[in-house]
Amino acid sequence: MLNNPSPDLRDTRVEIDLAAIRENYRKIKEMAGPETAVMAVVKANAYGHGLVPVARTLYEEGADYLAVATLTEALQIREAEVTPRIPLFILGHTPDRLLPLVAEHGITQTIFSYEQAEILSQAAVRLGKTARVHIKVDTGFHRLGKEPSPAFAEEILRMSRLPGLELEGIFSHLALLNEEENERQYASFMSFVDRLATSGLSFRYRHLADSIAAVDYPEYRLDLIRPGAVLYGMVGYSSKDLTVRPALRFLSRISQVRKVPEGAGIGYDFTWVSPRESILATVPAGYADGYPRALSNKGWTLVCKQKAPVRGLICMDQLVIDVTDIP
Repeated sequence: MLNNPSPDLRDTRVEIDLAAIRENYRKIKEMAGPETAVMAVVKANAYGHGLVPVARTLYEEGADYLAVATLTEALQIREAEVTPRIPLFILGHTPDRLLPLVAEHGITQTIFSYEQAEILSQAAVRLGKTARVHIKVDTGFHRLGKEPSPAFAEEILRMSRLPGLELEGIFSHLALLNEEENERQYASFMSFVDRLATSGLSFRYRHLADSIAAVDYPEYRLDLIRPGAVLYGMVGYSSKDLTVRPALRFLSRISQVRKVPEGAGIGYDFTWVSPRESILATVPAGYADGYPRALSNKGWTLVCKQKAPVRGLICMDQLVIDVTDIP
């Protein structure tokens, strides 16, 4: 009996190039400059690249912060003892009942209410620690946070007086609709931060820029940037000044090749019908492996360095590609 079957028992696999992630990070850090900290985003299993290995790689490269979406992800990194010194930041919401765990494990938390701050303060005092938080301001994304109102400013000032609590940062998120909307959100955010400053409250980190904003809008980098997709070689920005390398390869081997006549229907519902005599290849990979079913009749693979389009609906563990024109 095999207790731990080898991954080599399947022809379908994903390969991660950690050297590419290192290279991408170094380019991003160089772009940001010495005055801007880099919070490397490793949420969602490091965008599918492997949370712990990627976290370790970015820690070794000197990232100022690692950001995750959930407490679960943060604790996975802590338990793996990957980053004993690097700060961890939870970008998303942590339920009130779990906030004491955040304080216990020295994790920095996104908050947007006095009630959250009070829970963290009480836990930190009880533990003899300091709980660090970043305040989320909603400048128009309408996901988390509160609008930059006088009432929210007063609430934040009340938070700042709680014992055992450090208001280390304040941040928002751009919708990236267009330059006009970006400028409106930026102005709203900075005006709110300035209002707090006049009341004597300043922050170590003011941050607004994700991958796209960090590359395309240098004026929005402020004290810290939050690169995510760009770390892994995914390009969503417009600038030609930064070149990154994809860190992931999704590989498989063809399991069968067959010739089908003109008019042959392929797969469930015959969503693709061959317009000519065609040569089709079956690949033992499907949506259970992470190849999106939405790419049915739209996606393609590389075979012998040539594009082979997907034909028919993608199955759970198999898909069919057209190799008619590939020798």
